[in-house]
Amino acid sequence: MTSTENPVVRGEAGGAPVPGAANSAGLPGAAAADTAHPAGGERLRRWRMVLGGGEGDGTGCVLSGRDAAMDGALASLYGGGGGKGERKAGARSAGLGGSAPHVARWLGDIRTYFPSSVVQVMQRDAIERLGLSTLLLEPEMLEAVEPDVHLVGTLLSLNKAMPDTTKETARAVVRKVVEQLEKKLAARTRATLTGALDRSARISRPRHHDIDWNRTIRANLKNYLPEYRTVVPERLIGYGRAAQSVKKEVILCIDQSGSMAASVVYASVFGAVLASMRSIATRLVVFDTAVVDLTDQLDDPVDVLFGTQLGGGTDINRALAYCQSKITRPADTVVVLISDLYEGGIRNEMLKRVAAMKGAGVEFVTLLALSDEGAPAYDHEHAAALAALGAPAFACTPDLFPEVMAAALEKRPLPVP
Repeated sequence: MTSTENPVVRGEAGGAPVPGAANSAGLPGAAAADTAHPAGGERLRRWRMVLGGGEGDGTGCVLSGRDAAMDGALASLYGGGGGKGERKAGARSAGLGGSAPHVARWLGDIRTYFPSSVVQVMQRDAIERLGLSTLLLEPEMLEAVEPDVHLVGTLLSLNKAMPDTTKETARAVVRKVVEQLEKKLAARTRATLTGALDRSARISRPRHHDIDWNRTIRANLKNYLPEYRTVVPERLIGYGRAAQSVKKEVILCIDQSGSMAASVVYASVFGAVLASMRSIATRLVVFDTAVVDLTDQLDDPVDVLFGTQLGGGTDINRALAYCQSKITRPADTVVVLISDLYEGGIRNEMLKRVAAMKGAGVEFVTLLALSDEGAPAYDHEHAAALAALGAPAFACTPDLFPEVMAAALEKRPLPVP
């Protein structure tokens, strides 16, 4: 993988990584690099940052000023080389230690030296390599982090163990991320789905600008006049304007196992957006081996997220049984199952429920993930079985989700990536 594909590139010698950036040196802040490095020494400087220093790096390059500070921030996280506390022989001794204020200062440093995309990668690496999950329970730590979807997932997984003194700080971090996502996704989602609902409401006496010409022409082909090379439109078909009353029902059924953390965050935000549309009745259900209906909290996606419990087993069949019991208008209902399909319940019953819902007219959508990371590990056998039932399983990015929902509402083929 090249440095442009991943914001952090680790040295082969086990030293510190070099965060990638679009500049000639390939390092953040290269333009502000110490002038002590002549042009001929710039390559040595870059190799020194990659290799992490020590007697064996062979560069003979000494860092100072901003370069030394950047190297120190990298060494605190990557200096051990082995990950998860392991140390290689001769490697630099490093680590963030057990002090939350120390970690908070480190987080402030990396935000000074590196761009936001790199900061987020380093935060995730710190949580994994240095066991910082417990330190996320400290308020001063939370105030220092760069919030993103992955951090929200970590906070949610620690929710039940979080002390009261930290919960308000954690909610503030989660709310910041949720508001950013809503700002990014809400307007486009509402516009796309409103158009789909309007198009699904056909009327027979449309105004001129509401005429669906494609359907009108197809409906009047029998009135084609060859001598005039035209079709006489005896019957007009138009796009109706969706009334304020409920036209469609959407059930989001979300697997809250630990691997689905990012999907839970995005699904909760989309659930709140859908719930704000009067013409869509939205229900949000989360499950592991138990099923929890969070519909009454959809007015605030932060409440929804803190109502989840990431981790645990999976019983898709039980969750679908609950969703099936809530369907009152099958032909006007869309069920969206978001899961990696590792079923801990009764597989054949799960598939029978999906078949029964589709047979009754329900539009059934299976998403292996709702995130930017692509498809996670998933049960290929179950995915193939659902595809055979007419419910193909695929990973969906947040940007594609409005189009997927629009197609489902209009009963069109899904835009499978």
